[in-house]
Parts: sequence; structure tokens; C-alpha cells
Amino acid sequence: MSETVQNSGKIPAILSIIKQSLKGEERDYTQGSIRLSVLLLAIPMVLEMIMESVFALVDLYFVGHLENSSYAIQTVGLTESVLTIIYSIAIGISMAATAVVARRIGEKDPKAASKAGMQAILIAILINTIISIPGFIYATDILMLMGASAESAAHGTAFTQIMMGSSIFIMLLFLINGILRGAGNAAIAMKSLWLANLANIILCPIFINGFGPVPAFGLTGAAMATTLGRGLGVCYQLYYLFDGSGYLKMKLAYLKPQWEQMVALLKIAGPGVLQFVIASCSWIFLAQLVATTGGDVGSAGYQTALRLFMFFMLPAWGLSNAASTLVGQNLGAKQIERAELSVIKTAKYNVVFMILITAISVPGARIMVSFFTNDHAVQDVAVQALRIIGAGYIFYGVGMVLINAFNGAGDTWTPTWLNLFGFWFFQIPLAYLLAKYFQMGPEGVFIAIPVTEIAITIAGYVLFKRGKWKRIKV
Repeated sequence: MSETVQNSGKIPAILSIIKQSLKGEERDYTQGSIRLSVLLLAIPMVLEMIMESVFALVDLYFVGHLENSSYAIQTVGLTESVLTIIYSIAIGISMAATAVVARRIGEKDPKAASKAGMQAILIAILINTIISIPGFIYATDILMLMGASAESAAHGTAFTQIMMGSSIFIMLLFLINGILRGAGNAAIAMKSLWLANLANIILCPIFINGFGPVPAFGLTGAAMATTLGRGLGVCYQLYYLFDGSGYLKMKLAYLKPQWEQMVALLKIAGPGVLQFVIASCSWIFLAQLVATTGGDVGSAGYQTALRLFMFFMLPAWGLSNAASTLVGQNLGAKQIERAELSVIKTAKYNVVFMILITAISVPGARIMVSFFTNDHAVQDVAVQALRIIGAGYIFYGVGMVLINAFNGAGDTWTPTWLNLFGFWFFQIPLAYLLAKYFQMGPEGVFIAIPVTEIAITIAGYVLFKRGKWKRIKV
């Protein structure tokens, strides 16, 4: 009887936490229960990343049912592989913004936090302009360089041009959400992705297949829908930032270059960008290696598996983002022990989450893959990739939390060195050796992925326990 009463009391408490986390109220994460702080931040962050992962799956679903679907799937996958460079820059700058904004919020200086956020936006706009223009011009060459056949590249050029030309929306969506997370308002970041995804889900079938007066644009329509969806998400973010009702009160005057602040951000963002560019270039190399050893079918299968893999990984990344905010704010408040305990608590939650993901995704790989493509040859490759890569899910979850803890403290060099040695000096040679020398083809590439991630996680834990991240000044 008492157990029943106790359980019935837990349900309203859990619902109350979920409701509170989704309301978007800002709070002081340097006080109170660490467990509650992790949950209040993690719930909207997980939902935010689920929404981000849905972008790729929505595109994949609709283009996977087009005529010549292997070309379409390959184009989407290879373009996304190249766009990971944009993602890397956006995430690197957003990590710097999160670290600085969180530290200033922890120090109870919201005006300085707002100015830092606007300077980060200025940096992002300048950098993206330099990248997106050549990306648009050389779209066909990029696809062929990535291993696509001439026919496949010609089929997907317009898609790649739109995605590269509109990449500023990708950049700002990631960056502004990083700023909001640093301020402790993960719910607004989540809602911006909800809006963007809802628009994409509605517009994708309309632009791809046609509806009423709107003609069928096919593969190109997927890029149009995604761009418009992300653009709406960015508009919502900007409305909130300039509304001035939260901790952050943005003003256009804050966009005036403040060189000292920009240099400070770049010192943190530089290695942050580098760490993700290193990882992204490794993934690009793997995609190219699969395309050259497995052909169009192997490449399409790998890209299908990769989209599903990211669908599972991004929510875990969202949960691990809680560590970044908590570490930044608690270091700003000089509560070092609380910062460390926050990381440990977040890692435990992520392990539980990844165990659940493993139990669902590995046995159910065939069912999930068949939903996105009717090509049985593509399905076979995708299932093999998912099951091999899924062997390391638990280690991926812990590794994400450690990386976010370092970055939240402003120690962006530690994960940069981890990625450099792990991906370029270990994963790439291992994948090449297995795929080419031992003639394992795409399977060798798939095996190299979990082996590398496990090694990086073990090394990251050793460095975390050494505690250099506790002494970083931002």
C-alpha cells in the first residue's frame, strides 16, 4: 500500500519537472539539486536534438521513395557530409558562446553575456559568407570529389547548391541555441527546432511531390523545404533574443565589432571549431572510402545508416549539453566540486539512455532501414553498418558528456587533441587498412568507427580525472 502511494507521488513530481523544463523559465543552476538541474536542462536539450535529427530523416524518407532513389540518397548523404564542416564551425563557435555566456551568467553579469552572444553572431556571419559562396559555385565538383558518379552529381547539383548557399541558417540555428543554452534557457532553443521541423515536415512533401499550384521539384524540393524550415527557426530565435524578456537583452548596437571580445571568443572557438572540423573531415574521408569501395549502392546504404545513427546520437548529444551549461555556470560561481558532480550525474543518465538505444536500434535495424528505402541491396549495407556501429553506443554517450564538460569549461584544446589523434592518426589509417589492404570494403570502415570512439572515450575519462579543465579562465 505504501509503495503504491509512493509511486503515485512520483508521477506528478516527474510531470512537474517536465512541465517546468518546457516552460522556458530561466533559473540559477549554481544552486539546489544537481539532479534536478541536469533534468531541467537535459529534457528540452534532448527534444531539441531529436528535432535536429528529424531534419535528415524527413529528407531521407521522401527522397528515398523517388525514382533513382540511390542517386537521391547519395546526394543528400554526401552533401550532409560536406555540410558537417559548416556544422563544425557553427558548433565550435556556439561552444565558445555557451562557455562565455554561461560564465558571465554565473558571475551575475547578463549585459556582458548579451554582448558576447552578439559578437559570436557577427563572427559566424563573416565566416559563413566566405564558405557558402564557393560552396554554391562548385557544388557539382564537390559531389564528384566526394566519390559520386558524374550522373549522380548532375542529378544532385541543385540540391547541393541550395544547401550550401543557405548554410547561414544552419550556422545561426546552432549558434543562437548555444547562446540560449549558456544562459540556461534550453526550452527556447528546443522550440526553435520544433518550429523549423514542423515547417520542414509540411513543406517537404509539397515541394518534392508537388501540391496544387506548386510543381514537383523532386530532390531539389527537399533542399527548399529544409532551408525555409531552418529560416523560420532562426527568425523565432532572433525574436526572442531581441524581445528582452529574459536574462539576455540583445541590441543591434552590440553587433559593432569589439575586437577584444571577438579575440577572446575566437581563442576558445578556434580549437573548438578545429576539433569538430577534424572529426568532420574524418567522416568525409570515411564517406569517400565507402563510396569508392562499395559503389553507389554501398554509399547509399552507408548514408542511410548514418542518418539513422545520427537520429539516435543527437538526443544523447542534447542530454550531454547539460554538462556544458552546468560546468560553465558553476565554474563562474567558483563551485568547482558541483561542476564535477554535474558531469558525473549527466554521464550516468546518458549511459542509461544509450543502453535503451542499443536495445532498440541493433535488433530493429532491418525494420528501420526498410522504412527509408525499398532497394534491398541498399538495405543490406545499411543494416550491417547500423549493427556494427551500434556496438559502441554506450561509450559514445559517455564520451559526449566528457567533450561537453571540457568545452563548457572553455578547455577546447583537450578535445581537439583527442579528436586529432583519435580520428586522423587512428581511425582513418585503421579504416583504410581494413577497407583496402584487408579488402573488407565498407565493412572495414564500419568496424573502425566504434573502435575509435571507444578509444577516445577512455582517453577522455583519464584527462577529465586529471582536472586541468577546472583551472581554465574565460
